[in-house]
Amino acid sequence: MAALQTLRTDGAILLLSLYELGHAPHGVAMPAGFLERAGFRPRVLDLAIDRLDDDAVRSARLICLSVPMHTALRLGIAALARIRRINPDAAVCFYGMYAPLHADHLRSLGVDFAIGGETEEALVDVARSLDAGAPSSTDAGIDVVLDRLRFGPPARAQLPSPDRYSRLLVGDETRLGGYAETTRGCLHRCRHCPVPAVYDGRLFAIDRDSVLADIDAQVAAGSQHITFGDPDFWCGPGHSMAIVRALAERHPTVTFDATIKVSHLLRYADRLGELRKLGCAFIITAVESLRDDILERLDKGHTRADFERALALCEEHGITMRPTFLPFTPWTNLADMVELADFLYERELVDAVDPVQLTVRLLVPRGSLLLDRAEDRAAFGPLDAEALTHRWQHPDPRVDALQRELAGIVEAAGSGTDRLSNRHVFDQLRAAIHRADGRPAPAAYAAPQRPVPRMTEHWFC
Repeated sequence: MAALQTLRTDGAILLLSLYELGHAPHGVAMPAGFLERAGFRPRVLDLAIDRLDDDAVRSARLICLSVPMHTALRLGIAALARIRRINPDAAVCFYGMYAPLHADHLRSLGVDFAIGGETEEALVDVARSLDAGAPSSTDAGIDVVLDRLRFGPPARAQLPSPDRYSRLLVGDETRLGGYAETTRGCLHRCRHCPVPAVYDGRLFAIDRDSVLADIDAQVAAGSQHITFGDPDFWCGPGHSMAIVRALAERHPTVTFDATIKVSHLLRYADRLGELRKLGCAFIITAVESLRDDILERLDKGHTRADFERALALCEEHGITMRPTFLPFTPWTNLADMVELADFLYERELVDAVDPVQLTVRLLVPRGSLLLDRAEDRAAFGPLDAEALTHRWQHPDPRVDALQRELAGIVEAAGSGTDRLSNRHVFDQLRAAIHRADGRPAPAAYAAPQRPVPRMTEHWFC
C-alpha cells in the first residue's frame, strides 16, 4: 500500500515508446500531457532512441508501453521480461492500437492492462485507481475505449530533440522533422488494416488548439517539417485543412506531409492546389495493389484506374505522391510482381517509392477483418501468438521465396541509402522479380534524376 501511495511522485509512472517510424512519439507525449494535468509526474522514455533505464524501471509503480504498431508490440513483449526481472511488483499496461488485438496473449504474459482506442483518460483512471490502493487485475484490465476526449497539448519536454528523429530530405536540403495528428481512428474499413478492428469505423478529432500548440512547441524546438500521422488526413477534411491553414499562417516556412486515401484524393481534388500552396511536400497513399480483385478483397475503395487518376492529379498540382504497396498476399502471383516493378519503372516512380515497399508481406493480427469471410479465412492458419499474426503460406512456394530474397536485398542495402543507391537497389529488386518468373534480365533504371522529397526513415505499415 505504501508503494502505491507514491504514484504521484516523480517517475512513479513510466511511459515507454518502442517504435513510431522514426518520429517523435505521439504515443507517449499525449498520455504524458493527460497524466501531468491530472497531477501525476510521469517519466517518459523513447526506447527507439535511448536505452531502457534500469533505475527508471525500478522506481516505477506503473509502467505503460505504447504499442501503436506490430513492430512496437513485439519490441514491447521483448522488453517485458527485463521489466519484470527488474521490478516484479509494478503494474504493467500495454496501450495503443495493437494492445487490445492481442490482449489474451498479453494477459498470459502477466500484463495487467491492455487498452486500445482513445486511451489517455483510461490511463489516468488506471493511475488514480492504483494510487488509491486498488490492486491491478489481469481479469478486468482489458478494454477498448471509444469515448470522445477533451485534448490538451502533448507533453514532449522529456523526449529527445528533433535532430535525433527522422528528417525531410529534398535534394541537398535537410529539414528537421516533427510529428502531429489531427484525428484518430478512420471512417473506412479496409480489411487488412488494424484500425477498423479497434475503431470500428469511428473517427475522433483532436482539438484544433491542442494540435497547433503541439506544432508550435515542436517548431520552437527546431522542427521545420511536420508529418501528420492520421490514418487518413482527409477523413475529416474540413478539420485537417483548417489546421494546415493555421500552420501556414503561424509558420510559413514549415512544410508538412500527410497520408491520404486514393478515393479522397479524387473526391477532394479541388483542394490539392491549396494543399500544395500551404506547404505540402508529399502525400503518402496506400495503393497496396495494381490488381482490382485484390483491392476489392481488401476493401480499399479504389481501383487501379482510380490510383492512376489520383497520381495524375498530384502531378498536375505539383505534389509528390509516395505510394505504398502490399505486394505479398496469398492472392499475389509472380506476374503481379513483374507488373508492379515494371509499372514503377515505366511511370518513373522509383525515386518516389522506398525499396522496402516491394517486400511488404501481409500481416493478419487477431481480430483482422480479413478473417470475417470464409473464402478469405481459408488462406490463413491459426494465430501464432509468438509472431502475433495468423501465419500463411502462398500456394506457389516461389512467391514466398521471392519475398525472402527481396527482403534480403533491401536489408543488405541498409537504411541510409541515398537516391542513387536507391535506384541501384530497385534494379536489383526488379532483376530478382523478373528472374523468379523466368524472364530475361530487364534494363537498369534510366529516368532523369529528380529531387523527390522523402523522410530519412522508410515508411511502411
